[in-house]
Amino acid sequence: MRDAASGHGSGYDAELQRHDRVLRRACGVRPGDRVLDIGCGTGRTTRQAARAARAGSALGVDVSAPAIERARELATGEGLGNVSFEHADAQSHRFPPDRFDLAMSRFGTMFFADPVAAFANIGRALRPAGRLVMMVWQSPERNEWDVAIRRALGDAARRAPTGPDAFSLADPPAVERILEAAGFSGIAFADVHEPVYYGPDAAAALDWVRGFTCTSEALNRLDPAGSARAVGRLREMLTAHQRDDGVWFDSRAWIVTAHRDRAS
Repeated sequence: MRDAASGHGSGYDAELQRHDRVLRRACGVRPGDRVLDIGCGTGRTTRQAARAARAGSALGVDVSAPAIERARELATGEGLGNVSFEHADAQSHRFPPDRFDLAMSRFGTMFFADPVAAFANIGRALRPAGRLVMMVWQSPERNEWDVAIRRALGDAARRAPTGPDAFSLADPPAVERILEAAGFSGIAFADVHEPVYYGPDAAAALDWVRGFTCTSEALNRLDPAGSARAVGRLREMLTAHQRDDGVWFDSRAWIVTAHRDRAS
């Protein structure tokens, strides 16, 4: 992924354009809903939720202050009066209790240091029986973009055993245990098989991929000559994935749905 919280910016929204449609359908935001968007980045999904919740509201939170500043600018430019944003860590932020009908997230929940505590905190912000709908990556071997990038980077791309992991919520039984411990029930998983978009051509895709944490860290571990060779392999790989409508990679994700236990 692009950074530890998520890949913020217009490029990230473009990358996940197919996933957005799937998430919107899964969320099914109703006109009067009060929505909490976890790891909202620059607020695209929050603004979409606010437009659907025209008699309700949407709050987006993210750990990136620049992303939140940009989210506010975009919402103001679109004239949305029922959306707000907070620079906050959903793992520990003191949300109003029993406030939201829906907590949603587009790849914004995989980096919690203590996922049980984080989801319990989010659950307390939901009204009893309130819904959680989040999109997370499936395992790395099921995501062509991860396999191809790491193959091009070679040995330098070996994943560190610690640190942020974009695939930390890939295993359904593990996620079910986390959510149950956090006070959720009715947990279900739906397969999402949509491609990711990396740019209009290989040059733009290379700029995008070089900003990924896994890429930049791998290149920094190499000497200048080795780094140049790895970049060349990345360029060749991205060129091989270029189509008439841009550079695309296969990907697999889960839509995870659950609801807060009434007794929690």
